[in-house]
Amino acid sequence: MGGNAMIAVDVMDGIGVVRLAHGKVNALDLELCRTIEQTMRDLDDQRGPVRAVVVTGAGRVFSAGVDLKRVVDGGAAYVAEFLPALSGAFRSVFDLGKPVVAAVNGHAIAGGCVLAAACDHRIMASGSGTIGVPELRVGVPFPHSALEIMRFALGPVGARRAIFDGANHEPDAALALGLVDELSDPDALLDHAMAVAGRMATDIPADTFRCTKAQLRQEVNERLDRVTERATVELWTTAATDGRIRAFMNRTVGHSADGT
Repeated sequence: MGGNAMIAVDVMDGIGVVRLAHGKVNALDLELCRTIEQTMRDLDDQRGPVRAVVVTGAGRVFSAGVDLKRVVDGGAAYVAEFLPALSGAFRSVFDLGKPVVAAVNGHAIAGGCVLAAACDHRIMASGSGTIGVPELRVGVPFPHSALEIMRFALGPVGARRAIFDGANHEPDAALALGLVDELSDPDALLDHAMAVAGRMATDIPADTFRCTKAQLRQEVNERLDRVTERATVELWTTAATDGRIRAFMNRTVGHSADGT
């Protein structure tokens, strides 16, 4: 099916495999977020050949989160464009009316974790990858879309614990906490994710799945449609200029693109 330099899309047996392929760690920046949203909107076309979607990362990382260097370098103007694009990317995965399975092939940090949580089923490769939401440790608040997706995926108690703890978890701990639904051998991860996606698309009629998924998400989307992100934008802009994001980058391994 193609894609572009940031995302590769292949359709196999009616399963659209979406591979994030943006730099070394699939960092979420303005361009990638817009591309994710457009890709997901295109795949949601009911007239197309895709029955279900698998989201994974090219290489050894699912996504290390927001490209914080871009946030610091871009300041207020970049933040004002980026945060709506980030929420648009999250919601395009969350709302896609077909089964969406995350094949978490490595680190899924902050925004990468939220992107996985937006999927209907999350499978993580056993091994050295970690997953978690350290946004508050960076010094920035969650966009409302990220908060709502984490609460939907983990429940209010699980989301509160994950968000305020801010830790990244290895696969076994992630499974116990509900950050992922199951683990897989790394070599079998993609095949397993495609099989799960295929079963979901086969076992449930497409119109029934779409309707039920929309019903499950209705209250979340109604809340999101009412909120404004003014305070969130202001705090991100402050964090971009007062040194807290740069301080987090300096004390974090892989600091060039790692954070939320």
